[in-house]
Amino acid sequence: MLAYRHAFHAGNHADVLKHTTLALVLRYMNQKDKPYRLIDTHAGAGGYSLEGRFAQKKGEFEQGIARLWRRDDLPPAVADYVALVRQFNPEGGLKQYPGSPAVAQLILRAQDQLRLFELHPTDHRILASYLGEIKGAEVYDKDGFEGLKGQVPPSTKRGVVLMDPSYEGHSDYGRVIVSLRDALTRFNDGVYVVWYPQVSKLEAAQLPKRLEALAPNGWLHARLTVQQPDQQGFGLAGSGMFIINPPYTLHDELLAVLPYLTDVLGQYDGANYLLEQRPA
Repeated sequence: MLAYRHAFHAGNHADVLKHTTLALVLRYMNQKDKPYRLIDTHAGAGGYSLEGRFAQKKGEFEQGIARLWRRDDLPPAVADYVALVRQFNPEGGLKQYPGSPAVAQLILRAQDQLRLFELHPTDHRILASYLGEIKGAEVYDKDGFEGLKGQVPPSTKRGVVLMDPSYEGHSDYGRVIVSLRDALTRFNDGVYVVWYPQVSKLEAAQLPKRLEALAPNGWLHARLTVQQPDQQGFGLAGSGMFIINPPYTLHDELLAVLPYLTDVLGQYDGANYLLEQRPA
């Protein structure tokens, strides 16, 4: 939705899970010299000021990245994620937060490709000014669900798709399924990384099962629940990551991460995590 601005939510607990997982997937892809393409269907602005009025309005980053910033007991995967955020803050303080495109750009190699889609005019302009001139990167003012059709299969024959729409309406849930089904017919070997919110919507509860049905070659599902919805059932209780064709190392890596994040980011006694997979 064009009204959605991720700047309000940058660095929150959902970003911690999403970007820790994304970094693990991309580090795995880097283990082979052959290049790959990362396609981000809902890229946002690329980076966000944590001192700006959007991030400060609710201060969601205080319950996310800020809880990890000064800890000295981080598991390796979380330490790698925090180190990436530190690279985005060269002056040392926690003032900026890297969105998924920036996290990717810090990890991708010179031979890899970055394809970014963002429709919001302000965020697209910021993203294009930040990454539009980077070698191997292309920024599109186009619907990412539709744009994915022209990106798979990639010329590199290796690829990762990150799909994390706002889900503010009801249509995004169905569009995720339709877009992924089409992409898998074109590029069955790709790694597909889907983020979803844990909210009081039937579509959100049903999405993991619907994604399972698309993944005959194996999947992994991780969910982090950190807070209770309010009395009306609203609010982001947590979030999940569903990966189709996941790296074989990802389950054990997340198993070392999720209990820690549950303990450090949990905001009530019932904070919990889920980790399940069906191997290929």
